[in-house]
Amino acid sequence: MSVRAGVLVDGGFDDIRSRDVRFLEEASGLGEVTVRLWPDEAPAWRSAPKFCFAERSYILNAIRFVGRVAVVGKAAEDTLRIWAERETQASVARESMARDLGLEYRVISEARLDGFPQHPPVPRSGAIKVAVTGCYDWLHSGHVRFFEEAASFGALTVFVGNDAALAGLKGPGHPRFPQDERRYLVAAVAHVHRAQVSTGSGWLDAEAQIRASRPDIWIVNEDGDKPCKRDLCRELGIDYRVLTRRPADGLPARSSTELRGDAASRQVTSD
Repeated sequence: MSVRAGVLVDGGFDDIRSRDVRFLEEASGLGEVTVRLWPDEAPAWRSAPKFCFAERSYILNAIRFVGRVAVVGKAAEDTLRIWAERETQASVARESMARDLGLEYRVISEARLDGFPQHPPVPRSGAIKVAVTGCYDWLHSGHVRFFEEAASFGALTVFVGNDAALAGLKGPGHPRFPQDERRYLVAAVAHVHRAQVSTGSGWLDAEAQIRASRPDIWIVNEDGDKPCKRDLCRELGIDYRVLTRRPADGLPARSSTELRGDAASRQVTSD
């Protein structure tokens, strides 16, 4: 059995967004991706990173297209064959750095990063089906941790709130990112078996999907615990569980509302 070529990706990946993930996906098509992640004090930063190294590393390690995360200066291994670069970051100097490491320099065009493709479900063993619902309008480490915890119960399906439902719950200016983009980012997290956009409205925007899929467990965070969800689970015989929001060890607590800085939306929260 042949071994896939190792692909080196170098960058800061601060406040990771869909085009960053699309780039990692395209790079993974060339081989197994090692992200050489800039430390907080790296001279390459134009301004201080918004998120610390530990948090950026935690998120990247959870992306299904990333094989591993390495510290700058510790990624030049024998398995690496290619240095993959975004078109917007490509330069003669960086190509020279790749050549000095004995790596082929491959530039991925920005046009290749358009769209939000669907992917087959991440394989999961066992028959227990777990569902969570939410907005995920600014994917962050708290979401990744929630998915990680929920996935420990079984194969996790995430029902992502549709645009109209979010606008109805949170008001003008929401969502910040459209539903297909949010679904794509959620599906890129390796803890997630499948991601699907809901079709309803209000706190039970995923009611049709819950009724159709009949998960064994529906998991919510404390601020997403609503009587209507409990009633639906009681009707369908679904185990309903509420998790306490806890960040991953050593990381700060995060919320999309705080990251967005939108005081008007702080009266309405969702899991």
